[in-house]
This record gives sequence, structure tokens and C-alpha cells, in this order.
Amino acid sequence: MRTIRIHVDQPLTSGTELALPSQASEHVARVLRLTAGDPITLFNGDGSDYPSLIASVGKREVVVQVQAQQPLQNESPLRLTLAQGVARGEKMDLIVQKATELGVARIVPLITERSEVKLDPARAEKRLAHWQAVAASACEQSGRARLPEIVAAQPLEAWLRNLDNDQALRLALLPEGTLRGRDIAFPAEGGLLVVGPEGGLGERDIQALSSAGFTGLVLGPRILRTETAGLAALAALQALHGDI
Repeated sequence: MRTIRIHVDQPLTSGTELALPSQASEHVARVLRLTAGDPITLFNGDGSDYPSLIASVGKREVVVQVQAQQPLQNESPLRLTLAQGVARGEKMDLIVQKATELGVARIVPLITERSEVKLDPARAEKRLAHWQAVAASACEQSGRARLPEIVAAQPLEAWLRNLDNDQALRLALLPEGTLRGRDIAFPAEGGLLVVGPEGGLGERDIQALSSAGFTGLVLGPRILRTETAGLAALAALQALHGDI
């Protein structure tokens, strides 16, 4: 039987009852058509699943009783940050969704030299909330109990200026790169992976990345679209150095 997993953004404790958020309640009651007594699993991003039972289903809310806490150990040992040039339309949703399924730890949407997407502060805030919801849904499906951190879209130069001075390996996906995935030795801190938007990274971007200590990573002889490139790189690195 398929496990129904629902993300809730609040503390969870065994033996307590809570009302699901309105959108989750509607999904459970009207889409899944679950009823009182049916099992459901909640998670809030703290690394545990919380097996629960539906206590009641009303017209406007679903009440759930938390039964237990089950810590999960399914996060990748390879901690990767995907710094992705913001892609147009639904492409960015796809990238966030699949990167989450592939175990990415952090996603940084970047505005680069050739970015075609322009985000004012209000729109950027809405997109961030949307991407976080996409990631939560991907965690529900994939069985992850920790959500990847997603930060607000920002210019590449600003992100580079504020990078922590840690030992994470700095990589940029470039057709002219020379480093291959199988030749990488990741430190314990993992790695940062930069992927350009449609049109790729510009010369100023590449120069800024080089000055910040990024090395060009190449996947192969073919040039991939932005919505394919980062995901292919994540999958390859997870297969070579992670848990795939």
C-alpha cells in the first residue's frame, strides 16, 4: 500500500492532534478521499516521519492524530548546493522538483549576465514561496524528511561575495570545462555547482566564478539545456560519489 506523506510546517509530537493546513486538508479529503481511521504520514523537515491516523474529516478541515516519530536516514552523504540560473516558466519548477528528488541539500536561484527572467522584490518573494512548495511536494513523493534549503533569487556577484569561506568544492558546469565527475574528490563539506540559464553563463559570469575559485566541470561532448544540465550533473555526481 502506498504511503501518503504530507508536509506540515509546524512542530510534531507523538500523541497530539492537529488540523492540517487548508490545502492539505482539501487534498486528503477531496482528492485522496481518505476517511477517519485511515493512516497518513506527516513530516515537517526535521528528519523524521510521523505515522498518524486521521481522527476526523470535516467540510473545512481534517484532524490528524500523531502516533509516533520515526527518524529517517535517507539523506545523501554528498552535500550539494545547486546554484541555478533562473530559467523561464515551468522549467525552474522542474529543476527544483527533480533536484529535490535527487537529494540536493540547497538551491540558490541566480540572476546572471544572460538571464531572461527579471524578478522585482515582490515577485521574487512569491517565486521563492512557490519553489519552496514545489520542493515540499517533491519531498512528499520521494520520501525525504528534510527539505532542501531554497534562498531568494539573487545576482551571481552578490552570491559570490557572500559565500562562506568553507572547504566545499566549487564547480561550474561549462562546455569548455576540463574536470570530469569521476576525477573529483569531494571534501566532507560537499560541493557547490553553478549552472547557467538559457544561453549559458556569460564571459563576466565565468570570470567572476574563476576569481572565486570555481573550476569548470564538463559532462560530455553534448551541450544540454539548462533544465537538463544541472539535473544530469546532480545524478552523475550522486552516482559517482553519493548514494545512487
